[in-house]
Amino acid sequence: MKYKKRILPNGLRIITVPMKESQTAIVTVLVEAGSEYENKKTSGLSHFLEHMCFKGTKSRTGEQICYELDSLGAENNAFTGHERTGYYAKARFEKINQLIDIVSDIYLNPIFPGKDIEIERGVILEEINMYEDIPMRKIHDIYSKLLFGNQPAGFEISGPRENVKTFSRKDFLNYYRKHYIPQKTVVVVSGNINEAKVLEEIKKRFGSLSRRPIIKKPKTIVAQNQPRLKIVDKKIDQTHIIIGFRSFNLYDKRNHALTIAATVLGSGMSSRLFKKMRDELGLCYYVRAASLPSIDYGDFIVTIGAANKRALEAIKVLAEEFKKIRDEIIPRKELNKAKDIILGKLANNLESSEDWADYYGEQEIVHEKILTPSEYAKRIKKVSAADVRKALKSIIRDKGLNLAIIGPQKDTDAFRRALKV
Repeated sequence: MKYKKRILPNGLRIITVPMKESQTAIVTVLVEAGSEYENKKTSGLSHFLEHMCFKGTKSRTGEQICYELDSLGAENNAFTGHERTGYYAKARFEKINQLIDIVSDIYLNPIFPGKDIEIERGVILEEINMYEDIPMRKIHDIYSKLLFGNQPAGFEISGPRENVKTFSRKDFLNYYRKHYIPQKTVVVVSGNINEAKVLEEIKKRFGSLSRRPIIKKPKTIVAQNQPRLKIVDKKIDQTHIIIGFRSFNLYDKRNHALTIAATVLGSGMSSRLFKKMRDELGLCYYVRAASLPSIDYGDFIVTIGAANKRALEAIKVLAEEFKKIRDEIIPRKELNKAKDIILGKLANNLESSEDWADYYGEQEIVHEKILTPSEYAKRIKKVSAADVRKALKSIIRDKGLNLAIIGPQKDTDAFRRALKV
C-alpha cells in the first residue's frame, strides 16, 4: 500500500495511506514519549497522562468524548510504551472528519481535571495490581529490570505505586509541555480517504503549534560482563521464564538475521522449541522466541511457562538449543520456511486500515527510514544461513546471557550453574 509523508513547517509529520476499497478509516497520533523518557521521580507519568487525556479537553468533557466516539461506532484506545505513546480512533470512512476532530482535540487540548486525577489514580493502582497477578506478563518487567536496573529502560511503564499516588496536575502540565510538541509527533490517517481533504483538516488543527526544544530520552547503558539471574519466588502453579541475550539496536542490519533465527527457534508449531519443549518433552504449554530491537539496545529472548518441578530442566534444554542454532548452519529448507513464515505474517498483519496505520506510524516514530513491505521482504529474502550464524555468534555468549524467573523457585545456585552456552 502506497503512502505519502508530509512535514509541516512546525515539524509535525503527517502520513496518509489511502485504501479505496476499505470500509473504514483510522486516525492515529503518535508521540515520542514513554517510560524511557522519564526519570525516577516521573516514572509512570507518561502512562498516567495518557489516561488523563481522555478525561476532558477545553471543548469536551470526558463523558462527551466517550459519547461522541461511541455514537460514531468507533473503536478507540490509547497506549503507552517504552519509547512512544499513541491515541487512535477508527470508524466507517464517512466519519473521518469527526475522527480527526476528536482525536486531535484529545491530543491538543487536554485539561487534566483535578477531580478526575484522583479517580484515575485508583484505576491505575488497580491496573498495577492486575498485572502483578498475571505472571506471564509480569516476567517481562522482571527481565527488563534485570537488564537495565535503575535506569529508564528498566522502569515499568505503569510506574511504582508511590509515584502514582503523588502525581499532581502540575506534573502532567509540565510533562505535556516538554514532550507533546510538533517535532516529536506523527499523525497517521489510513483507509478510504481523500488525501487532500485529510491533509487540510490536519493542517487546520495542528499547523498553529509552535516548535519547542526537543528533549531526547537518556542513552541506555547496556554494559554486561557475566551472566545475570533474577528469581522472584512466588507461589504460583507454573514457573514463567525469560532467557535471552543482549543484541542489536533498531538500526542494525543484522536484526533481519535475528528475526529469522527467532522464527526458526520459536514461531509456530513446527518450530524447534515447540517440537522439543512441548511435543517431545511435555515441558510446557507455551514457548516463544523473539528478536526485540529498540532505539539504543536490543534483546533476543525465549519466553516459556514450565512446570515448577521441571523449570531447571527447561533452562538446560534451552541452553542446548541456543548452542545448536549458534554453532550449526540452519538447513536451507528450514531457512526458507522461516522466511515464508515472516513474510506470511507480514501479509496477514496488513489487512486493515488499522494495520497499515500501525505499520507506517510505528516505523516513522522510531526508525531512520520507512521500509515498505516489499523493501522489507527483499531484505529478509537476502539473508543467508551464514548471516544468521554470524549474527548469533556475536550475541549468544555467556557474558550477555540473562535469565529472569517468577515462580516457586529457591535454588538460585542451581539455576546460576545452568547459565552457560
